[in-house]
Amino acid sequence: MADDPVERIHLSLMQDVLPVGLAMLQRARTKGLQNLATSLVVSDSPVADLRDEGQRPARELRDKLDRVRPGLGNPLQSVDIKVQEASENNDLIDHQELLEVLDRIENRLLILGNHINKGDSNSDLDI
Repeated sequence: MADDPVERIHLSLMQDVLPVGLAMLQRARTKGLQNLATSLVVSDSPVADLRDEGQRPARELRDKLDRVRPGLGNPLQSVDIKVQEASENNDLIDHQELLEVLDRIENRLLILGNHINKGDSNSDLDI
């Protein structure tokens, strides 16, 4: 995650606060404030319930915000990428291992072809 506190707040708002807030608005609009308050008291985990309920509308809103400005709705997260240079010794070992695996596959295919040809005298398979 980014070290910038503003980016962390933005990410938290978009992923945690927005779904809960949208679900609360939707419940208040459809069922009324009294029902919203009652459902918050009755539930064992009201915040988790609201977060789950608000995920779809929050995702739609974040996508719309991204169309206005990329990264506004779905915050971009910085990532550190490290590339390890391969040494020539590793390449030779990998190449040798690959040849060994290919040889095993070829031998097994020959054995399989022999079994198939023995089992079906009219077989046209030539493996």
